[in-house]
Amino acid sequence: MPPRITDPEQLKQLLGIPFTPEQTACITAPPAPQVIVAGAGSGKTTVMAARVVWLVGTGQVAPEQVLGLTFTNKAAGELAERVRQALIKAGVTDPEAVDPDNPPGEPVISTYHAFAGRLLTDHGLRIGLEPTSRLLADATRFQLAARVLREAPGPYPALTRSFPDLVSDLLALDSELAEHLVRPERLRAYDTELLRALEDAKLSNADLRKVPDTAAARLELAELVGRYRAAKRSRDLLDFGDQIALSATLARTRPEVGEILRDEFRVVLLDEYQDTSVAQRILLSGLFGGGTGHPVTAVGDPCQAIYGWRGASVANLDDFPEHFAYADGRPATRHALSENRRSGGRLLNLANGLAEPLRAMHAGVEALRPAPDAERDGVVRCALLRTHAEEIDWLADSLAHLVRTGKAPGEIAVLCRTATDFAEIQGALVARDIPVEVVGLSGLLHLPEVADLVAVCEVLQDPGANASLVRLLTGPRWRIGARDLALLGRRARLLVRPGHTAPDDPDRRLAEAVEGVDPAEVISLADALDTFLESPLRSDDASRRDDGLPFSADARVRFARLAAELRELRRSLSDPLMDVLHRVLAVTGLEVELSASPGALAARRRETLSNFLDVAASFAANDNGATLLAFLGFLRTAAQYEKGLDNALPGGENTVKVLTAHKSKGLEWDVVAVPGLVNGVFPSTQGREKWTAQAKVVPHELRGDAATLPDIETWDAKGMKAFHEAMKEHQRTEELRLGYVTFTRPRSLLLGSGHWWGPSQKKPRGPSDFLSALYDHCAAGHGEIEAWADEPAEDEENPALREDTADQAWPLPLDDDSLARRRAAARTVLDHLERLTGEGTPEPARSHEEAHPSADDDVPLADDPEWPPPPEDEDGLSGDDGFPDAYGEADFPDAYGEADLADADLADWDS
Repeated sequence: MPPRITDPEQLKQLLGIPFTPEQTACITAPPAPQVIVAGAGSGKTTVMAARVVWLVGTGQVAPEQVLGLTFTNKAAGELAERVRQALIKAGVTDPEAVDPDNPPGEPVISTYHAFAGRLLTDHGLRIGLEPTSRLLADATRFQLAARVLREAPGPYPALTRSFPDLVSDLLALDSELAEHLVRPERLRAYDTELLRALEDAKLSNADLRKVPDTAAARLELAELVGRYRAAKRSRDLLDFGDQIALSATLARTRPEVGEILRDEFRVVLLDEYQDTSVAQRILLSGLFGGGTGHPVTAVGDPCQAIYGWRGASVANLDDFPEHFAYADGRPATRHALSENRRSGGRLLNLANGLAEPLRAMHAGVEALRPAPDAERDGVVRCALLRTHAEEIDWLADSLAHLVRTGKAPGEIAVLCRTATDFAEIQGALVARDIPVEVVGLSGLLHLPEVADLVAVCEVLQDPGANASLVRLLTGPRWRIGARDLALLGRRARLLVRPGHTAPDDPDRRLAEAVEGVDPAEVISLADALDTFLESPLRSDDASRRDDGLPFSADARVRFARLAAELRELRRSLSDPLMDVLHRVLAVTGLEVELSASPGALAARRRETLSNFLDVAASFAANDNGATLLAFLGFLRTAAQYEKGLDNALPGGENTVKVLTAHKSKGLEWDVVAVPGLVNGVFPSTQGREKWTAQAKVVPHELRGDAATLPDIETWDAKGMKAFHEAMKEHQRTEELRLGYVTFTRPRSLLLGSGHWWGPSQKKPRGPSDFLSALYDHCAAGHGEIEAWADEPAEDEENPALREDTADQAWPLPLDDDSLARRRAAARTVLDHLERLTGEGTPEPARSHEEAHPSADDDVPLADDPEWPPPPEDEDGLSGDDGFPDAYGEADFPDAYGEADLADADLADWDS
C-alpha cells in the first residue's frame, strides 16, 4: 500500500503525542526482531499502537498482517481500540470508506490463549487433534477432576488430604506439567528414581523425611493426572493448559505451520512478555523465532515479573535476543523505555532505590526518570502505629480526610499484600461514610458474610472441615463458648479412638499399635455434633452411652439444632449449585439478617454477598451439572492463589478500591495506600511452595526454567538447609518485584503504614524493609512521617491479646437497644400478618431464657418440616445496626475464665 507517513515528526503531529527520543526509536525501528524493556508508566501501550501506525502508514505492512498478543481480554480490547483509533487519527485508515465486498483489513489483536485456540482449530489435525474439541470452563474442570478422583480404583495411601483439596492438587499438577511440557510418565519416572536414591540417604530431619512421602504422593497424583487427561480426551475437551501445550507441540514438530503464520503475519507484537510461560515461549519462538529473523517486537519489564507462582518465567524476556535472533545469528536488538509519565519524581526516586538490585540482575533495565518539570512532584507519607487496629484507623482517617477535601474516592486505592485485612479496612471506611469496593474473588472470600456462607458449605461437603465448623459454632448465631467447644473436641476424639475397650482385648491392643496410621481416622467435630441427635442419655447400646462430658444445657440444645440443620441441608447437596447456595442462605438466615440490618456497612455487605453469588452463577453457567464440591475446589484455588487468579477488575464506580498488590499491576490511581508494611507480611517471608514438600509442585529439575531456580545438590541436612536458604533468597527477589509494582501505582500520593502489635501475635512485628525505606525517603525531605511509634519494651504484652483474654459473660449479653428495635419490627410484621389473615393474636415473642430449653427437653428430629427455628439469641447481635459487631472486627471471647478451662484438655482442640 502507498505510504501516508514519511517522517517521525509527521507521526507525532498526526497522533498529537510528544514522543520521547526513546519512544521514537522503538516506534520507527525497522521491521526486525527487537525487545523493548519498558519501565513502569513509560507508555508501552502507546508505543505499540504507534508502531503499528508507523509500519502501516509507511507502507511496510498492511493492517491485517499485524498480530498483537496480550494476556487478558480487557488488555486485548484496549490495545485493539488504541491501535484502531490511532490508525484512524493518523489518516491511515478511513472508517467511512466501507466496501462490503472488500472491507478494509484490521490488525489481529487477541490473547495468548485465544491465539493458541485458533491455531489448534486451524492446524490441530496435523497432530491428530479433532477440530470439534471444546474448551473446558472452570466449572467443568473441577467437576471432571472430582469425577476422576471418585472413579479412580486406588488405593492411594499417600494421598491423605481432603477430597476438595485433592481436586485442587490434581488440577494444579496437571496445569504445571502442561506449562513446562512435562508428561506425567516422565514425572513418575523421576519420582521413582528419587525414591530409590533416598533409600540410602540419611534423612536426619523433618524436612528430609517429608521428601519421600511427597514423592510417593506425587507418584499417585501423577497417575490421577493421566486419568484426568484421558477423561478429557475421551470427551474431546481441552483446558487452557492443554491449548498452550498442544500448540507448542504443533509449533515445535510442524515447521510448515510456522511458515504459514509468518507469511500471514508480517509483524508480531508480544505484550507483557515477562509473564509468558515456558510453553508459551516455545510456542512463539517455534512459530516466529528460531533464527528466522521475523519482525517480532516483545515488550515487558523484568522488574514487574510478579507471576512466577503461576508458571511465568522472567527468563523468557532476558533470553529473547537469543530465542528470536536475526537470520544471520545476531541476537535481537534491545531497546529501553525509562521515562515515566505517571508518577512524580520523588515517588520514582523511592521506586528506583527499591529496584536497584533488580536492575543489576537483568540486562537492559534502566532507572525510571520523571517527565520534564515533574522532578519534585509526588509525596510520600508514612506511619508506624502501635497496634494493628490503630493502623487501620490511621489509614481510614487519612483517606476520609482526602475525600472530604475534594479527592474523588475513585482516584484512591488500598493495596494489600494479602486479603486478610479486607474486612477491617472495608468496615473502617464505611464507618466514615467512604464508598468502598473490594475487588476480586480472593478478596470476597475474606469478608465475613461470604466466609460464613462458604464455611457452611465446607461443613456440608466435608465432615472433616473442623476449622469451618468452629467458625460457625463460635460465631454470632450459635455462640458456643470455649469450654463446650473443647468438650466437643474431646467427644470427637473419643468417637475415633474409643476409650472403653478392655485393656486385655487383643483387638484394642492391635488398634493401639497402629493408632494414627490410618489416614481415614480423621477427628471430625461434625460427627461429634451428630451425637446430640442420637439421644445418647437414653441409649441402651453400651458403645453409644453418654460419655459423661459436662456440656452446658444451652450447648446441648444448640449442638442438636445445628446438627439437625446441617443434616437437612445435606439432603440437597445433589441439587444445582445456585439452589444449594440459596437454600443455605435461607436456612441459616444470613440473607435475612443482612436485609433486615440498617446502616451503610450492612448495605455494603449485601452488595458483597450479591457479588459472590454472581461469581457462583458465572461458575455454574457453563455447566448445568456444576456441584458444590466443584465450586469449593474452585474457591480453594482462588484463596490459595489470591495474588490475582481471578480476572475481576475494579469497576467504574466512584469508590475506593481495595485489592491485593498482585491485582494492581497495570493500573494507576492518584492516591495509593499500602498498609501492613511489617516484618513477615510485606515483604512476605512465606515462600513459593517447595517441590520437596508439596506433591502438586513439579520438581525444579523437570521445569523448563530450571536454570533460574535453586535446587538440592545433596540429600542431607546441609543440602536441604542450603536449598531452603536459596528459596528464601528467591522469595526476597519476587517480593522486591511486587513492592516495585506496588509503589509505582500512585500518580501523586503514596501512603505507607505498619504497626508493632498485630491482631493476634505474641511478639511485636515492627517495620519491614519497605516501610523502613519509606521512612528514610521521608526523613531525607521527600515526604512526611506522620507517626512513628517506639519499639515496645521486652516485657510488654500485645494489648490486643490482653483485651481478648479479659473475662466476659458468656453467652454474650444481648444489646438492649438492638433487641428492642428487633422486637418492635417483629411486632409490626406480626400485626400486619394478623390483619391480613384475621387469625387472632400472634404468639408473643419469647424471652431470652425461653429461647434456650434445658438439655432434657425433647429435641425435634431433622425431618420435622418446621425444624429448625433460629436461636432466639441470634436477635441480640450487638452494634448500632445489630450486625457489625457480629460480623466485623469483634471476636467472641472464651469468657469462661481460666478456672473453667482448667478441666479442658488442650489436645481436644484438634480442629
